[in-house]
Amino acid sequence: MSEDRFLVLEPGEARPGRVPMPPAFAVKAMTEDTEGRFSLLEVRLERDIPRHTHHVADECVYVLDGDLGVDFDDRSLTVSKGSFVLLPHGVPHALRRASDPPPRVLQISSPGGWECYLADLFEAGPSVLTDGALDPAKINPIAAKYDIHYEVPPKP
Repeated sequence: MSEDRFLVLEPGEARPGRVPMPPAFAVKAMTEDTEGRFSLLEVRLERDIPRHTHHVADECVYVLDGDLGVDFDDRSLTVSKGSFVLLPHGVPHALRRASDPPPRVLQISSPGGWECYLADLFEAGPSVLTDGALDPAKINPIAAKYDIHYEVPPKP
């Protein structure tokens, strides 16, 4: 490993980005740190993540604490501390809080870019929310840049 890419973070430390992340998102390895190969975040799932598909990136989730609800394709399950989930690109999935306090996970995206997407999302602020929840129709214009598409539920 090249010395200029060697990285050590102390407990509770995160990589700084162009946009400050909420405390629930701690970037440990940025895409630029790994020459684009992956990004790694420690995430406390405060809000459910609506059903979406990554068209390029595989997503890996390792549960550090709590219970995580995972909807994958046509299945729904709950995984707990010590569990690992691979969410391959091209398959719709959603993540849900299944415990209180919310689950804490390590999330790896390969290739990288996840932290860049989140920075764009947080930069958009409350404009991507409807009644305090993530709104797929409002997220999609931001997500499209990262080859992610959220399913928009039909209007009642």
